[in-house]
Amino acid sequence: MSFVTILYAALFYFAAAILFLGLAYRIYEYSSIPAPLKIPTPPAPMTQKGVAIRIFREVVFFESLFSATKWTWLFSWIFHLALLLAAFRHLKYFTDPVWFWVSFEIVQVAGHYAAYLMLAGLLGLFARRVFVDRVRYISTPSDYLILILIIGIAGSGLLMKWYPSDIYAIKLFFVGLLTFNFSELPSDLVLLTHLSLVIALMIIFPYSKLLHAPGLFFSPTRNQVD
Repeated sequence: MSFVTILYAALFYFAAAILFLGLAYRIYEYSSIPAPLKIPTPPAPMTQKGVAIRIFREVVFFESLFSATKWTWLFSWIFHLALLLAAFRHLKYFTDPVWFWVSFEIVQVAGHYAAYLMLAGLLGLFARRVFVDRVRYISTPSDYLILILIIGIAGSGLLMKWYPSDIYAIKLFFVGLLTFNFSELPSDLVLLTHLSLVIALMIIFPYSKLLHAPGLFFSPTRNQVD
């Protein structure tokens, strides 16, 4: 195997270990923190079923963000929806045989054009931090760097349309990582840039504000009855 293949295989194993162990520790930490005070944000549901419905609305529709600021809600919802569609499209690189629904043309086409929506949503969120005074005041360098990192991932992914790599070889590489049957990774610059940024995101995820994803389920303002 080439040095590039060995290097990126090792990096992906390392990043995956950091991601999953870090997330597991954070979730354990969240679940073990006492929440003795009743502090649900009103209007709050009166039953656990109502709490489940409220969290569902938060996860799917970003309900509280919509109530707070419409522009931020719009850019955030566009980004997260596009990220989900792009993730569905990328499943074809990790499954063998490919799951039947992943092969549907509508899933692949939607995932491709979702990259443009993702980039638009990210640029909107970045502009919000730069041009909205109250947001800029509370923003830290890490807030900008995380957005730049994800913009880089989306942008480099789109560049692969014009600087394509061997898709079949990429699939063999990732399926090989899952089955420990290693295969050569193409050494194209745009591809390696894209993968390097993904690895960086996997490593920093458990230690960044991106933890709002699992953290939402442990928020006492959302998961408590009135």
